[in-house]
Amino acid sequence: MSRPLSDQERRKQISIRGIVGAESVAELKRGFNRHLHFTLVKDRNVATPRDYYFALAHTVRDHLVGRWIRTQQYYYEKDPKRIYYLSLEFYMGRTLQNTMINLGLQNACDEAVYQLGLDMEELEEIEEDAGLGNGGLGRLAACFLDSMATLGLAAYGYGIRYEYGIFNQKIRDGWQVEEADDWLRHGNPWEKARPEYMLPVHFYGRVEHSPAGAKWVDTQVVLALPYDTPVPGYMNNTVNTMRLWSARAPNDFNLRDFNVGDYIQAVLDRNLAENISRVLYPNDNFFEGKELRLKQEYFVVAATLQDIIRRFKASKFGSTDTVRTVFDSFPDQVAIQLNDTHPAMAIPELMRIFVDIEKLPWDKAWDLTKRTFAYTNHTVLPEALERWPVDLVEKLLPRHLQIIYEINQRHLDHIASLFPNDVDRLRRMSLIEEGGTKRINMAHLCIVGSHAVNGVAKIHSEIVKTQVFEDFAELEPEKFQNKTNGITPRRWLLLCNPGLAELIAEKIGEDYVRDLSQLTKLHEFVDDDLFIREVAKVKQENKVKFALYLEKEYKVKINPSSMFDVHVKRIHEYKRQLMNCLHIITMYNRIRRDPTKLFVPRTVIIGGKAAPGYHMAKMIIKLINAVAQVVNNDPMVGSKLKVIFLENYRVSLAEKVIPATDLSEQISTAGTEASGTGNMKFMLNGALTIGTMDGANVEMAEEAGEENLFIFGMRVEDVTELDRKGYDAQLYYDRLPELKQAVDQIKSGFFSPKEPNLFNDVVNMLFHHDRFKVFADYEAYVKCQEKVSELYLNSKAWTKMVIRNIAAAGKFSSDRTIKEYARDIWHVEPSDLKIPPPNEPRDAAQDKTPNGTAA
Repeated sequence: MSRPLSDQERRKQISIRGIVGAESVAELKRGFNRHLHFTLVKDRNVATPRDYYFALAHTVRDHLVGRWIRTQQYYYEKDPKRIYYLSLEFYMGRTLQNTMINLGLQNACDEAVYQLGLDMEELEEIEEDAGLGNGGLGRLAACFLDSMATLGLAAYGYGIRYEYGIFNQKIRDGWQVEEADDWLRHGNPWEKARPEYMLPVHFYGRVEHSPAGAKWVDTQVVLALPYDTPVPGYMNNTVNTMRLWSARAPNDFNLRDFNVGDYIQAVLDRNLAENISRVLYPNDNFFEGKELRLKQEYFVVAATLQDIIRRFKASKFGSTDTVRTVFDSFPDQVAIQLNDTHPAMAIPELMRIFVDIEKLPWDKAWDLTKRTFAYTNHTVLPEALERWPVDLVEKLLPRHLQIIYEINQRHLDHIASLFPNDVDRLRRMSLIEEGGTKRINMAHLCIVGSHAVNGVAKIHSEIVKTQVFEDFAELEPEKFQNKTNGITPRRWLLLCNPGLAELIAEKIGEDYVRDLSQLTKLHEFVDDDLFIREVAKVKQENKVKFALYLEKEYKVKINPSSMFDVHVKRIHEYKRQLMNCLHIITMYNRIRRDPTKLFVPRTVIIGGKAAPGYHMAKMIIKLINAVAQVVNNDPMVGSKLKVIFLENYRVSLAEKVIPATDLSEQISTAGTEASGTGNMKFMLNGALTIGTMDGANVEMAEEAGEENLFIFGMRVEDVTELDRKGYDAQLYYDRLPELKQAVDQIKSGFFSPKEPNLFNDVVNMLFHHDRFKVFADYEAYVKCQEKVSELYLNSKAWTKMVIRNIAAAGKFSSDRTIKEYARDIWHVEPSDLKIPPPNEPRDAAQDKTPNGTAA
């Protein structure tokens, strides 16, 4: 059970987690008991731990609601420019603790819960993760929402309320098995359904043309029911909204078609419509061209744009009657950010609304559309880029296909006028790819239909400009930008690593939570022996805590004084978990070869989910578990080396493992990882990075100094050169005895004696079609790992490097990223204005600067 603070600790307690006052604690206890009684209809005799979690969640939510309503009122009165972040994924994780921290209630809630005789950590563990995302892209969206609220921007997140989020991963006999994530089965205390804002979304049908214009008719209608979740900023009383759409069948769905009286079947068929928001597609960096997926993409776009236009019209002239000229100010009042190409159908949809419904001339509609949209590219892997078959789009969205063809024709006419007779350029830049199956290149649609295109790290944005979309960048160089990703320091330091957060605040004050660049002040303490010892102590406490968690949840005992070498992210060939696995086998063989030789003890922790249909990724998981089985049970190895595969890696597990990590593995092939954000989380939490010069690793090395990271392997130009010459894996296998031994052991069945050929596919891939060149970087990786072990023996030198990394992590706050989006793309200024809380009188001075938007 959580221990109450001593008087001495209470005096020392800093306000980044809120101040404990007797009055606020008493009020929270009253709220808790009221909700237990009136909301959950329970008393303490029959209440379960889950009831206590819900009572606490409702109590904390009470503190949100007044601020939420007040924020929306404030936006309505001030009518600032609104920012709409469209994303098919929002990987939010848990909400309770994040809300307590952002409202400054954490310490008061801890105290209240303790006085009620309950354990706060136990209650927090009951909450389901909102796993509405696959990984980086969805988690980035969640961090951005936090930053937009903290910076006082009038911002909304729009997405889908998936009934089933990213699958729960079970490991059975070393294999990944997927289970449905029924995250809503106990209800969600943080959302509010808004049936009064339900909107129709149309599919199928046909297009009629007349002198009055085009009309999309005979459509099938699905209703979009919005659920709103509050998004609190950090200690500024701003609460923004994430609106997620749920699909509902209209009451007459299919009933009109059943004239033979099959009422029961007609009602059962409502599921066909409601399947749209049933489940998140579990693919990360891989495009799956299924009709249901395209339905999801259009569903969120169509509902969101109706909502945006409703809000825009209400703010312009207080009614929903259209006035043609009112749209002139649309891009000045509305900014829409497309998070990857998933919401790309928003571009033809807005054109359809402007041209077909609002009757604007094409040229004016196109100008407004381009000035409204901006597009973020998240990947350069060809298999990840969306290309929808023309036939499918024609069937599902016939009017949108016509609009896309018209956009393409005008675009190509423009190119042809600039580059006469360059047919090849027209082919490369067309939105429609000819060939076997005609497809729409959604990235091209996004680029042509947006005023800004950005990558998510310097190196990635450069590759986007000079390689992937070179023709487009040549045509409109001013359109292309870089916006290096960031993470919210509220969740990824205050929430997950309170010991380190408080230690930093004692040294440099509390303001760094809102301005992470202030971490540079820690450079003053790099040689401070007391601070070095304190940082090392916090890390050790986190490691002990995580070791106890593993023992309790996984029945695995690990040595907390060993180096925690952690590789957690989606399982993908380009992220090269295989190279890590080869290094584990190499370390194992070295211990076996000379058991008396000094070996720095390591616990290698690998975690992540493989897309259910991704055979090679699933084989990699099986291989890691097979290697772990041999290593962990070899008495000659003992406690020197342990290998753990973390089951069901997710946001709430990341919050536990990241603060406990010594070494962070960021080892993708140079030129393949767009940015990465896990790398930033580890850096901020005092782990050292072993990595390639890829994604944001490049900028981390710039900030901290390359000597303070363990950088190895090929650079982008080396990879390009190797591609030019031709990569031959056999050369490395023949030249490197330790690599040969490791590969031979996998090949011969050493790790799978009952099925010697089990890993043939993996070995075959490594030799014959390894696009990510594992063998080419193996030698440099192993040598770099030797340097890691050498430094780890010198605890003081290691911790000094840790402090230099933390001091250099300031750039990687999502607050900095969002400020750059706001100024360079959305053309709004962040506001540090605090909206008065609902129970305080308004100060006239606070009305001078607008900082938000209407309901």
